Amino acid sequence: MPNLLDSILNLFRPARFPADNATEPAQITRSKVLVIVYDPVIDTSTGATLSRKMNWHDTGDLLTHFMADMLEVSKGLVRYEVVQRINLNEFPAKVDGFRYTPKSFMDVWNRTTPPHMPQEVDYHAILKKFNILQRVARNEIDEVWLFGFPHAGFYESIMGGPGAFWCNSKPLTNTAASKRRFIIMGFSYERYIGEMMESYGHRAESIMEKTFSNLTGESNLWKRFIRYDKTSPGKSACGNVHFAPNSQSDYDWGNSLPVQSECYDWLLNFPNFKGDVRTVTSKEWGEGNIRAHHKWWFNHFPRVGGRRNGVHNNWWQYIAAPQQVIV
Repeated sequence: MPNLLDSILNLFRPARFPADNATEPAQITRSKVLVIVYDPVIDTSTGATLSRKMNWHDTGDLLTHFMADMLEVSKGLVRYEVVQRINLNEFPAKVDGFRYTPKSFMDVWNRTTPPHMPQEVDYHAILKKFNILQRVARNEIDEVWLFGFPHAGFYESIMGGPGAFWCNSKPLTNTAASKRRFIIMGFSYERYIGEMMESYGHRAESIMEKTFSNLTGESNLWKRFIRYDKTSPGKSACGNVHFAPNSQSDYDWGNSLPVQSECYDWLLNFPNFKGDVRTVTSKEWGEGNIRAHHKWWFNHFPRVGGRRNGVHNNWWQYIAAPQQVIV
C-alpha cells in the first residue's frame, strides 16, 4: 500500500507526460531552416561548379519540390521556411581535417583512388563557423540542411542540443548551448526528391521510436504502424521507409504481391480504428517509385487532434519539432 505522504506529495508533482485530451487541436509546426550548400568550383577554366560539371540537380529545385511534398503529406501541418541559404565554394573538412580538392575528388569519383577515411564531416567545425548553436538558442533557426555530394561525409540526419538522442546517427556531443534540440539534415544534389524523403523518413522513424519508447504492447502505436506482412503475417499496417506492407526485402516497393493491410484504417479512421482491412499491392504506392512510396507512407502518419497515453495524435509535431519529445 503506498505511503500516505508520498500519495499527497504526488498530487503536487508535475506529471512527466501530459494528460490525455480528446479535443486538443493538431498544431502547425513552422520551422526556420538554414541551408548550407557545398558546391565547389571544379573547373577553374570555365567556373563550373561540381553540380553543374556533373549535370547533377539544382539545389533550388530540390528545395522547392521537397518542401512542397512535406507540406502536402502533412496536410499543411509542417511548414518549412528557408531563412538563409549559404553557397560555399569549398569541400567540407573531415573530422581529421582533410579536405578534397577538385582533382582528389574526381580521382575518387573515377575510382582511381579510394575515398578518404574517415569519411565523416567535421560537424563541430560547421557549427562553429556558422554560429549554429547560438542561432538555434536565439530562435533564429530551427534546423540546418546541408547539401553536398557523394563522399561529403554527411549523415542523413543527426541531432544536437540538450537531450539529443539517436536520429539515424549518434547525437552530436557538446551542443547544449543551443538550449533546445535541433536536427542537421544531409542531402545530396546528386540524388533527387525521393532520396531526400528517404533521409527524412529515417529521421521520422528515429523520432517516433523515441516518442513511443515508454509505451508497450498495443499502446505503442508506432510499433503497430510499421508492421508489414513479412514480419507480422496477417497484421500488416503501413510498413517503414524500406518495407512497404508487402515487401519481401529492403527497397522492395514494386512488389505486386497482394496482402491484407490495415493501412486504410490509419488513413481514414485514426485514432478510432474500425477494423478496415483491405487487400493492397504496390499499385497503392507507385509500383516501385521511391518518391511515390515515401509520399504514400508519410500520408498515413496520424495528424489529427487529441492526445492519448501522453502522445499527441498529430505525430508531425514531434517529427518536425524534436524538442517536443519527452525523454
